[in-house]
Amino acid sequence: MLRNLASSLILTERDAELDDNAPKIKGRVQTTLHKAKAVRPLVERCITIARRSLKHQESAEEFATNAERGTTEWKQWRSSDEWQKWCSAIAPTVAARRRCVQLLGDKQAVQLLFDEIAPRFADRDGGYTRVLRVAQPRLGDAGVQAIIEFVGVRDRETVRSEKPSFGDDTPDETEDQPEEAAAESQEEVTADVAETTDAADASEEKSED
Repeated sequence: MLRNLASSLILTERDAELDDNAPKIKGRVQTTLHKAKAVRPLVERCITIARRSLKHQESAEEFATNAERGTTEWKQWRSSDEWQKWCSAIAPTVAARRRCVQLLGDKQAVQLLFDEIAPRFADRDGGYTRVLRVAQPRLGDAGVQAIIEFVGVRDRETVRSEKPSFGDDTPDETEDQPEEAAAESQEEVTADVAETTDAADASEEKSED
């Protein structure tokens, strides 16, 4: 069961434009929470095996040939020392593919794993998948649902807001603003005191009359 679920997750990365059973979202499978947590170590292990074989595959490309199989050039390469070196370099990759076929049981999934998924996580040392719990339970048995998906595609990015700018005032103008504001407030206070004094004097004169 876990092998089928892991293969289904990997096969969602295939090019299924003309497929009748195309996945809704690539790199994502919805299942129960317990199954998602149980299949995650299997998927992570397969990706690690494929990722570690990339360096052997790159070293084997130095001794490979572009000639078609069965041609004279290919036969000459097959009988040369380059072929022996290529076999020695590609041997760990072949062993890794066979191990993943044993774990997954699907050759198409293994092909996608080594060709597309492993190169994507070449610089990542683990944590290739994430499990997200779904709030809505499954209809029928009310099982807790979850989503297991590959990381690096729909990751959340923390974006910091920009510092607000208060106009295009220069630093000199901004420094002079407090002094000007203090002077204006002082003038306003003086004018208020004068008006209050005049009003008091006028009221006294009326009372004396």
